[in-house]
Amino acid sequence: MEIYKGTATFPGIAIGKILLYQRSEYQIRRYLTGNIKKEQEDFTAARLLVQEQLLELYRQNKNIQEAHAGIFLEQAKLLEPGSFQRAVEGAISSEKVNAAYAVMTTRDELSNTFRNLEEPVIRRRIQNIQEISGRLIEALGGISPRIDLGDEPVILVTESLSPTELMEMGKEMLLAVVTHQGSAVSHSTIMAKTMGIPSLADMEIHAEWDGENAILDGYTGTLYFHPDAELQREYEMRQKSDMQEHEALLKLKNEKDCTLDGRMIGLYANTGSMDDLNSVLFYGASGIGLLRSEFQYLGRENYPRENELFLAYKKIAETMGNRPVVIRTADLGADKKADYLDIPDEANPIMGNRGIRLCLDRRYMFKAQLRAIYRASAFGNLKIMYPMITSEEELDEIEELISEVKAGLAEKNIPFRNIATGIMIETPAAVMMSRELARRVDFLSLGTNDLTQYTLAMDRQNPFLRKKYNDHHPAVLRMVRMVVEAGHQENCKVCICGELAADTALTEVFLRMGVDSLSVVPACILPVRKAIRETDLSTRHFA
Repeated sequence: MEIYKGTATFPGIAIGKILLYQRSEYQIRRYLTGNIKKEQEDFTAARLLVQEQLLELYRQNKNIQEAHAGIFLEQAKLLEPGSFQRAVEGAISSEKVNAAYAVMTTRDELSNTFRNLEEPVIRRRIQNIQEISGRLIEALGGISPRIDLGDEPVILVTESLSPTELMEMGKEMLLAVVTHQGSAVSHSTIMAKTMGIPSLADMEIHAEWDGENAILDGYTGTLYFHPDAELQREYEMRQKSDMQEHEALLKLKNEKDCTLDGRMIGLYANTGSMDDLNSVLFYGASGIGLLRSEFQYLGRENYPRENELFLAYKKIAETMGNRPVVIRTADLGADKKADYLDIPDEANPIMGNRGIRLCLDRRYMFKAQLRAIYRASAFGNLKIMYPMITSEEELDEIEELISEVKAGLAEKNIPFRNIATGIMIETPAAVMMSRELARRVDFLSLGTNDLTQYTLAMDRQNPFLRKKYNDHHPAVLRMVRMVVEAGHQENCKVCICGELAADTALTEVFLRMGVDSLSVVPACILPVRKAIRETDLSTRHFA
């Protein structure tokens, strides 16, 4: 038996055969062409074919998770007339080469030019260009890099994996995923979580693994090869226990989020699209604690109209009934962009013009969203929350816009309700100002993903920092406590809506701090509910 260790990125147990996925390394033969027009026409035909394939993949996958399936729309957009298309056509005409070779060299030139840049937006664009190039080369008669998983579900092992590849494979054929590259917060890992697939990262890959029997432990980050009979039986029992535990958790769907000593805790859901609403209701969340509205602005060619936003918010409000729905206004910028937004490139976009800063710069866009939310408030229990707030001056500007919106709706006799407002606490500046900010709003919500990376000065998606990045860092936990205390001094409720809210190892810690509510992805609602119901805050706690 051989044992290998990696980083557990999503829990679960898988028992089965390894399938080693190696992207096809192919070199396209270069030849000079005497018919440039034909090569240009072949490239255009391939471009349109691949664009339609990507749009079809979006249609097939958007019901899994529309926010992630939107990457297919991003890639289709790159195939529209633009810089990539001009570069390929320019190579064909100037060098008089075949179309497939022009695609390959254009891809390689772009990758080499930008390979040392760490900005998430650029990395994502280059990855998209690499993927569409593979599809174009396939359409032009090159070797297909696509994968065939076979007839039985497998433990997929690969150097790296993109969200698009993962969605193409399909959940039903994947027992688990193991990658060399990646992290707990990489896009493919988040997609695996959405699909409920156990996964490991940061593991050295060996070619001889292909076809071998293995056991994957997604709790400890361990991969066992050629397990002996005793270990096989143990993990079969653990796998059965996992299934039984899941069944037991389902019994908590309609139970209260109440500690053993009787304290009620708000347990809400984080959502990114209409597709999540059924899961929110199925798992019995108290409401939606974070609706990421920016996904309505991505994967499209122009701004959503006010009425389009209104109809979406109205449907959510009506679906959730009396349950509260917290709509976070568009947190655009950084790695959340679309071409039509025309957001200038920045040297450090994570620290740049994003969130409320961008919205206050684009008041026409911001007011359209605010009007849509207030119009929809007449149909349910909506609340509104603003991202990346760092000062009272920003709240002054927001309140001025809200007054204008309300006056405009009242003048036209459009019904609306007064909405509870909140802000995201995502920066050390907001933590230090949290008492002053709490006086101005009804609730505070800790976005621990950004708060951790800004506090530690570490990009949470930087692979070089994954062993140093510590979201349990004492400084982060002290900041959570500071915000809770500051909020309560001003009679302001405090919620946690980042990844840490779903970390059951911290549930009791947060409840003892006095956190009023937690908001997590729908799949984590029941484990967190179980942790809440097993906590007794009346007992003395020894740290």
